[in-house]
Amino acid sequence: MTDRPEGMRLDKWLWAARLCKTRALAAEAAQRGRIEVNALPAKPARELHVGDRVDLRLDALHRTVQVLGLSAQRGPAAQAQQLYAETPQSLERARARAEQRRHGVEPAQALEHGRPTKRDRRRLADWQRWSASIDDDG
Repeated sequence: MTDRPEGMRLDKWLWAARLCKTRALAAEAAQRGRIEVNALPAKPARELHVGDRVDLRLDALHRTVQVLGLSAQRGPAAQAQQLYAETPQSLERARARAEQRRHGVEPAQALEHGRPTKRDRRRLADWQRWSASIDDDG
C-alpha cells in the first residue's frame, strides 16, 4: 500500500489545499455549482486525481488551478501551495482584479438601490416633517 492516495474527495482536497476555509464551505460551494472539475460541474464527493483542472468561483474570486498533489491533511500554507498550480489566465484575472481594487470602487457598482422614487422622497419628507427633535422646545 502506498502513502499517497490515488484519488480523494474534492471538498477534502479544497480544504487541505487551503482554497476553502472549511470543508463544509467547500462542500456548499460544490453543491451550489460554483466548482467545476475538468469543465464539468462537481459534487463534494467527486473523486479528484493529480492532473485534474479545478475551476472555483468563490465570492468575487474566480480561480483555475491544476492539481499537482493530493493530501488528506491540512498543513501549512507553504505545503498547501505545492498541491496546485494556478493557470496563467487565472493569475492575470487576479492581477486585473487587484489593479481595479487599487483604483477604487466604481461608483455605479456602489449603488445598491439607485435614486429614490417619488414615493420614497414623499415618505422621507413626511418622516422629517413629523420627527421630533431634542432641541425643539415647543
